[in-house]
Amino acid sequence: MNDEQAVASLSALAHVDRLAAFRMLVKAGPDGLPSGELAERLEIPPTRMSFHLSALERSGLVASRRDGRRIIYAASYDDMRGLLGFITEDCCGGNVAICGDLMTLANTSCVSETC
Repeated sequence: MNDEQAVASLSALAHVDRLAAFRMLVKAGPDGLPSGELAERLEIPPTRMSFHLSALERSGLVASRRDGRRIIYAASYDDMRGLLGFITEDCCGGNVAICGDLMTLANTSCVSETC
């Protein structure tokens, strides 16, 4: 990940509704959730939810696929780990006492598709 990609990802997450949707998608796992279900759970109008999901998808943190008439969104765990790794790669000058857990989190591959 480079600076521009990190800025795009962080910008996409810098809205309360998008952050909530992304966290819900991370929790949902690789199967993801339909946009309508996300909108309903977050009590957001469907058109606004689509706008937010598009921003997350442009950032690379979310991917979509069509399932009949529905669009299913899922978190991109590789991009999420890339962002975490980018943010923490030079954490505290490598002082494990300060940020060891963060460095481990960013450098560890998940056992499954979900972290």
